Amino acid sequence: MSDQTAQILSQPGRPARRRVNLWSVGALLIALIVIAPLVAVVWFALNPTENIWPHLLRTTLPRYLTNTGLLMAGTGLLTGVVGTACAWLVVMYRFPGRGWLQWALLMPLAVPAYVGAYALVDLLDYAGPVQTTLRDTFGWATSRDYWFPQIRTRWAAVVVIGASLYPYVYLLTRAAFREQSGAGYEVARALGVGPWGRFGRVGLPLARPAIAAGVAVVMMETVNDFGTVDYFAVQTLTTGIFSVWRQGGNLGGAAQIACVILTVIVVLVTLEKKSRRRARFAAGARNVRPVEPVALHGWRAWVATVICTIPVLVGFVLPVSVIASHAMNAAEWAAPGLAEAMTRTLIICGSAAVLAVLGGVFMVYGTRLSGRRLPQLLLPVTALGYAAPGAVLALGILVPLAAFDNRLADLVLAVTGTDPGLMLTGSAGVVVLAYVVRFFAISEGSADAALGRIPASLPMAARSLGKSAGQTLARVHVPLISASIGSVLLLTFVDAVKELPATLMLYRHDTLSTRVYAKASLEDISGAAPAALIICGVGLCAVLLLARANR
Repeated sequence: MSDQTAQILSQPGRPARRRVNLWSVGALLIALIVIAPLVAVVWFALNPTENIWPHLLRTTLPRYLTNTGLLMAGTGLLTGVVGTACAWLVVMYRFPGRGWLQWALLMPLAVPAYVGAYALVDLLDYAGPVQTTLRDTFGWATSRDYWFPQIRTRWAAVVVIGASLYPYVYLLTRAAFREQSGAGYEVARALGVGPWGRFGRVGLPLARPAIAAGVAVVMMETVNDFGTVDYFAVQTLTTGIFSVWRQGGNLGGAAQIACVILTVIVVLVTLEKKSRRRARFAAGARNVRPVEPVALHGWRAWVATVICTIPVLVGFVLPVSVIASHAMNAAEWAAPGLAEAMTRTLIICGSAAVLAVLGGVFMVYGTRLSGRRLPQLLLPVTALGYAAPGAVLALGILVPLAAFDNRLADLVLAVTGTDPGLMLTGSAGVVVLAYVVRFFAISEGSADAALGRIPASLPMAARSLGKSAGQTLARVHVPLISASIGSVLLLTFVDAVKELPATLMLYRHDTLSTRVYAKASLEDISGAAPAALIICGVGLCAVLLLARANR
């Protein structure tokens, strides 16, 4: 919907202008709610009650930054190589298993990185089946009798996180390769350019913006990770927030670390956008022939199959198999608290997904309809919520809410003489708010793209027939974007189910993710297995929907 069309729709008369103001105010209010936690974090960092910034600079902050930087670089490099290589093979070549591998490569998205960490340690640690079998086979008595790589290390965390997140790069890069014209590759082949030359001179430059976008998402998710790095005892900026605030009780110091994370994220997003702006490649709009896969034969075909199979085995088959083997015990499914945790998860994550989608549609529609500059400026800023780690958002939500909760409790005590305690802090509503802020960018981006595909003539016709803006949205826009809304609703729900840092900091009761974390922290993998398997099952449903939508 263009600005001119929005003005036509929004100004048929004086009553319509009043409605437009309501849409504009509503969109502005939603944007402020989404941005408020980040503003609160910056405020706490600039106004600490006890400034420990010099102490952080001398002691822990360099270690946090180093570990976080190495994790981001390692996972970015690993996922960039794996995702790009697999995307290139499944688009450009035909080999055994290609038909199912191109969809199976998305399956690791269903497995949270912290579940993969628990499975890897359980399989390869000293008491795990691999080392136990080696000792029994060769007669080794202790770990001093043989060498085995350490599992709980920074580089193991890179492998686990990378195995879980490479599908982001694969999905975007595969789409970029598929959208390229086959004529360029045919010309390069006719000129005698080999496979490596066609990849380096034709395919890679054209797909570079997609690769950069996927790697940027991976690196932001790496910063957000808490369960994996905490289990592997790798101190990062996110674990530093937990340590400084929850263990040290210093809000200002935690907020200052959170601002470092926000700075890293903003720099990362800025670099990614600049890299795409510098690299502009376009294919002709007419007579674009799709890329025709070339059949591989002999050992080359099987090498391609192995290359595409390994990420699926490491990222999905291995962790799910290990977790499923522990979940075979029926008694664990009847363990106290599992049913309650699953019920809470479904209610909280379902509510957050619905509110995020409704808020995204309302804000995009209201911004387009009003044509006001302020909502248009705030619209892209709301995407920072997705880039900000859950721990940062939790810090920005919990502290102001706790202050409000205390004043509310004092007011109730003064009026009724009864102390109600903290009524909002630690409640499900706070977690729902955090999830909405965290994943608002997904719904807002999908709504913006879906509404942009609707011809302007349809809402104009509805308005000319006397329909209000709300009626036009309900009767014209919503039916046309229902498929996109349904997809983003499920994806938001699944992301909320997997979210760990914000849930740990904000909610006093168990959800599936916090139950998995609590059990695994006590080395009770069998107790964590049922909840972890449910999370993977929910994630797999979203992956199947994603695969269907990208055929």
